Amino acid sequence: TYTGNILIAINPFQRLPHLYDSHMMQQYKGAPFGDLSPHVFAIADVAYRAMINEKKSNSILVSGESGAGKTETTKMLMRYLAFLGGRSSTEGRTVEQQVLESNPVLEAFGNAKTVRNNNSSRFGKFVEIQFDKHGRISGAAIRTYLLERSRVCQISDPERNYHCFYLLCAAPQEEIQKYKLGNPKKFHYLNQSNCYDLVGVSDAHDYLATRRAMDIVGISEKEQEAIFRVVAAILHLGNVNFAKGKEIDSSVLKDDKSKFHLKTVSELLLCDPKALEDALMKRVMITPEEVINRTLDPLNATVSRDGLAKTIYSRLFDWLVDKINISIGQDPNSKSLIGVLDIYGFESFKHNSFEQFCINFTNEKLQQHFNQHVFKMEQEEYTKEEIDWSYIEFVDNQDVLDLIEKKPGGVIALLDEACMFPKSTAETFTSKLYQTYKNHRRLPKPKMSRTDFIISHYAGEVQYQSDQFLDKNKDYVVPEHQDLLSGSKCTFVAGLFPPVPEERTKTSNKSSKFSSIGSRFKSQLQQLMETLSSTEPHYIRCVKPNNLLKPAIFENINIMQQLRCGGVLEAIRISCAGYPTRRAFFEFLNRFGLLAPEIIERNYDEKVACQKILDKVGLKGFQIGKTKVFLRAGQMAELDAQRAVVLSTAAKAIQRRIRTHYARKSFIALCKATIDIQSFCRRILALRLYEHKRKEAAALKIQKNLRRYQARKTFEKLRVSVLVLQTSLRAMAARKEYSYRRQTKAAIIIQVRWRCHRAFSYYKKLKKAAIITQSKWRGTIGRRELRKLKMAARETGALKEAKDKLEKRVEQLTWRLQLEKRSRTDLEEAKAQEISKLQSSLQSMQTKIDEANALVVKEREAAKKAIEEAPPVIKETQVFVEDTKKVDSLREEVEGLKASLQREKERADESERIRAQLQELTEQQRKRLEDSDKKIQQLQDSLHRLEEKCSNLESENQVFRQQAVSMAPNKFLSGRSKSILQRGSESAHFGDARLPLDLHSPSMNHRDFSELEERPQKSLNEKQQENQELLIRCISQHLGFAGNRPIAACIIYKCLLYWRSFEVERTSIFDRIIQALGHAIEKTQDNNDILAYWLSNASTLLLLLQRTLKASGAAGMAPQRRRSSSTLYGRMTQSFRGTPQGVSLAFVNGGMIGGSDSLRQVEAKYPALLFKQQLTAYVEKIYGMIRDNLKKEISPLLGLCIQAPRTSRASLVKGSSRSMANSAAQQALIAHWQGIAKSLRNFLETLKANHVPPFLVRKVFTQIFSFINVQLFNSLLLRRECCSFSNGEYVKAGLSELKNWCYDATDEYAGSAWDELKHIRQAIGFLVIHQKPKKTLDEISHELCAVLSIQQLYRISTMYWDDKYGTHSVSPEVVGSMRVLMTEDSNNAVSNSFLLDDDSSIPFSVDDISKSMEQTIDISDIEPPALIRENSGFSFLLPRAD
Repeated sequence: TYTGNILIAINPFQRLPHLYDSHMMQQYKGAPFGDLSPHVFAIADVAYRAMINEKKSNSILVSGESGAGKTETTKMLMRYLAFLGGRSSTEGRTVEQQVLESNPVLEAFGNAKTVRNNNSSRFGKFVEIQFDKHGRISGAAIRTYLLERSRVCQISDPERNYHCFYLLCAAPQEEIQKYKLGNPKKFHYLNQSNCYDLVGVSDAHDYLATRRAMDIVGISEKEQEAIFRVVAAILHLGNVNFAKGKEIDSSVLKDDKSKFHLKTVSELLLCDPKALEDALMKRVMITPEEVINRTLDPLNATVSRDGLAKTIYSRLFDWLVDKINISIGQDPNSKSLIGVLDIYGFESFKHNSFEQFCINFTNEKLQQHFNQHVFKMEQEEYTKEEIDWSYIEFVDNQDVLDLIEKKPGGVIALLDEACMFPKSTAETFTSKLYQTYKNHRRLPKPKMSRTDFIISHYAGEVQYQSDQFLDKNKDYVVPEHQDLLSGSKCTFVAGLFPPVPEERTKTSNKSSKFSSIGSRFKSQLQQLMETLSSTEPHYIRCVKPNNLLKPAIFENINIMQQLRCGGVLEAIRISCAGYPTRRAFFEFLNRFGLLAPEIIERNYDEKVACQKILDKVGLKGFQIGKTKVFLRAGQMAELDAQRAVVLSTAAKAIQRRIRTHYARKSFIALCKATIDIQSFCRRILALRLYEHKRKEAAALKIQKNLRRYQARKTFEKLRVSVLVLQTSLRAMAARKEYSYRRQTKAAIIIQVRWRCHRAFSYYKKLKKAAIITQSKWRGTIGRRELRKLKMAARETGALKEAKDKLEKRVEQLTWRLQLEKRSRTDLEEAKAQEISKLQSSLQSMQTKIDEANALVVKEREAAKKAIEEAPPVIKETQVFVEDTKKVDSLREEVEGLKASLQREKERADESERIRAQLQELTEQQRKRLEDSDKKIQQLQDSLHRLEEKCSNLESENQVFRQQAVSMAPNKFLSGRSKSILQRGSESAHFGDARLPLDLHSPSMNHRDFSELEERPQKSLNEKQQENQELLIRCISQHLGFAGNRPIAACIIYKCLLYWRSFEVERTSIFDRIIQALGHAIEKTQDNNDILAYWLSNASTLLLLLQRTLKASGAAGMAPQRRRSSSTLYGRMTQSFRGTPQGVSLAFVNGGMIGGSDSLRQVEAKYPALLFKQQLTAYVEKIYGMIRDNLKKEISPLLGLCIQAPRTSRASLVKGSSRSMANSAAQQALIAHWQGIAKSLRNFLETLKANHVPPFLVRKVFTQIFSFINVQLFNSLLLRRECCSFSNGEYVKAGLSELKNWCYDATDEYAGSAWDELKHIRQAIGFLVIHQKPKKTLDEISHELCAVLSIQQLYRISTMYWDDKYGTHSVSPEVVGSMRVLMTEDSNNAVSNSFLLDDDSSIPFSVDDISKSMEQTIDISDIEPPALIRENSGFSFLLPRAD
């Protein structure tokens, strides 16, 4: 609404785009003021028209309290001015676009949420829009006033800091990571309030909008990055905290978090971290005598930190304003402008500080300007028009302005004076203020506080707290901060703090003038008032309808207070007391001349005419001035009412005449139309009658033909139907006869096949039972024989018997080898004979086929000749009765020839079929021969391996026999000798069964040897004993690895080789190594890391011994024995004497020269061979311990993995697995499976870290997966609740985790572990397949579950239940077939057991390890441990250059 020329704008607290769009701008463009509804655009249009017409600058002052909508009103004003004076730009962006887009940038860095407003401007803004002589915008400038710097460091709940901080925290993720930001709650400058977000506002969206606005106003990408680096640095600076230092009044960084943020600030500002720390916590005091470095206490250091943050932000804001002004550009030739002032409204809070004092001082100034323009100008106009009036009093606030800005003695002057004295406080400033103005009516004194003071402003009393007035009024930069930031490597930061010239510094030091925020603000305000005084002002008073910031709520008391504070009520009072309505004579006559048209016609003077019209109407109290008519309040409304009555009467007369004319015209037209319609209707009726008669005659003819056609069609359809029915009945009878015959034939074939199958099955069962019976009987006999052998071994003289048995066994093996060779020769001969027989039979058959084909050809030719000879007889011209017999004979001859031809054809087809069968038989024989060749090749390989094993066993047995013979016959054999003999006797079975040794203590030590020998002698001197002690102590430690080679194994091997321990008859070093190994294992049976370390060392040492040692008794064998096994034993000894693969030594001492080519094998004595067997047993034991530890670890998890939890199964039944939320639940379901996979991964990492051979790793995981398969499969068969559809899906998901583990572990370490799960995989696959009733037994047993037995399939099929879809298991016919097969296999004890057994045997031998590790083991460059490196006795271990 309007109050005179003052616009009152209410904040609707909602978006009303239809009131401010381009259509509305077009309506208000050039419209006279007051003709259209009150609008912001009307004020802007008046200012623009006044500037164009009068060539004078104008200004629009927008005022109101916080939240009243001043900023939005300013935006609309600038949009409308841009609409009026804008122009299209061919290149780049126009000035008006840049001016409009500067608002988001300034709002982001200068606006914040307060108690009263979510987007409160915390600075004053005066936008000067410059126009050229054509009324086009040619330039612009933005002036800002008093940015609220203290808000950077201190905010109260529920307010927010400046928007830019929150926008940066909501930036894209890469920006946040670059500036090391995060949630606003982490930063001290933001978490002082619990308000972080604004309702309906997206900080992320506003951040992008601010970046786009920066692009428009001309801020480059590099400058934008630098701006936000500075903003991020201020946030990090607020998190730098201080604590008391060791010295008095000193401070240090509080914790590592503060150090991190300090380092981040230095990185963002590109300055030295140490210099930044000193600038915050130290001050330099320059005296005439010396320079003093003073350390600040934590409180002053915090003040220094906040001061630096406020200074940086203030400089940044000033730079933005200057940059926008430079980018927009100003027009120095502009003669007129329109200024839009958007400045903070009057503020009165519970706690009012220096900012509220300056804001209210500004509003006092603007109120005085308002008074001067509105009140004084109103009364001046009365005087100018020379009308009778009385002087109206109004409230003048000049005394308040004198109290604040008067020199000397004003509040600002006293504040500057207090700031110049270091010891001044808020209390001394307040007391000095009240001493100066004791009885001032505008300065009442509060009763409860000594630091507060009250000023009675035009809008009411405000109590100010002066605690921080002194600090906020000081306008200076700490020299340390200035030096630090002016020396920054970032040109942008250094540009914010340009170095102060020395001359200026000297001048400022000499001058006694003091610069303060208050004085600088007062001078800026004075310049603003001068600018406003030089322009024609227009006023917009913004009103906030409620404090809830919500639409459709109108608080009367609050609005009345705002109108009173804005001086609107006073302006209304003056207008009502005077003449609020005034019109120029021309306007008055133009509007109200129709009330007295006779006066207008007589051409009176305008003033006289106005007087006569008012007298005729009967108004009283009006005044006639020189150029205007002045009316009292309400008289304009009365004139408008009489004018409306005159206009209404005239409008009614005009309407009456127009309606009469329209009615007459309509009647004449209606008559003419009626006559035309009647004639037209009669013509249409005649045409319709004629058309009806013509159609009736045509219909009769069409009906006759149609009935004839339908009768004919019905007859034809009946005839065709009868024929089709007859054909169908005959075909049905024929199909029934054919089906009966086909079923009869099929039944006969099925009976034949079934009887054949039953007889063959009975034969197979009988054969299998016989084989099992024979195996068990032979096993029983073998066990009896074994018990006899063990009993015989305990008796005296067992050694001789064992020796004889071994010799017999060797001879038996030799005989068996020869027999195998002979059988292989016989097999080859038989194969050659069979091939020759088949070839001869094939040739004879081919000959028969050729003869048959030739015979057929001859018979065909004979038949053709007979047929050719027959026609002349038939073609006799005359047939007599006596030639009938001859004709009959010829016919019989022709029939005979045809029959013989048919027989020959059948014989040829039979020959062709026999030929095809022979070819198929030949192909089968060829495949059998190929299979026989493969089997022969396999047998040859097996024989080769058996020969090598036999030769090795022979040589070792020879050594054992020599050792046994050398002992005294009357002494009792020790446990060690017995174990050796038993192991040697059982080793004759090619290593299939090993006798376990006593691993916890050595079975035979040095003392036992001394008892067995009559003359004991010492084989090692004291030095060697010390070296052995040192070696044992060294290997007891964890020596680690050199590359992938275990150091301990390499050191032991090199020492034993250098000391020639393998070639001596007696030594204790082997027993001591075994003791050390046993103690290390027994202490850490559950530590897989230690066990893996010793497994790696033991396997590597065993590999080195396997490839280096050979039995020394091989050369002393009898000549007859060597001749009897010359071929096999020769190859075996040749392999012993060859170069060992994979061993590379580099010794110079002791006659050993480096290089694997020159290395000779060592002839091992009895202790070395025994040490090798004990080491083999230890490898097997450690392997078993590691495997069992892993089984113990995963066994509890396996019990949880076989069945899904009930809650998860219920969710699966409901089908919730398809939702997005169930993905997390699925992850929780397979947590146990992931635990198993995690255990396997950790275990694999342990084995790989200790460089266990991949062959052993594969064996371990193969047995572990076999264990998992057995446990899960047996649990599945024993528990019905596990045989469900949803549980199958659960276990299938878990098995996929194991499959992923196998894929990650690669074949090098996983090997065939995944194949060991075949039973549980096929069982789970059977559970989760659909349409089980449609599956046949053949499909289930051969395609889906080929590994499972009939008993296992029967149990799964009968226990299955579908808890998810409610489907059924396999069909009853399939279950019945399974039951029949189980009944037939009931005699087989093995087949009756449906559970699996766990295999805990050792799945490898020494030869397997040797074959798997074919790579070279280079031990020449192994560095000895520090414990023995300096010992001269181990100097041979040091690697030497060639």
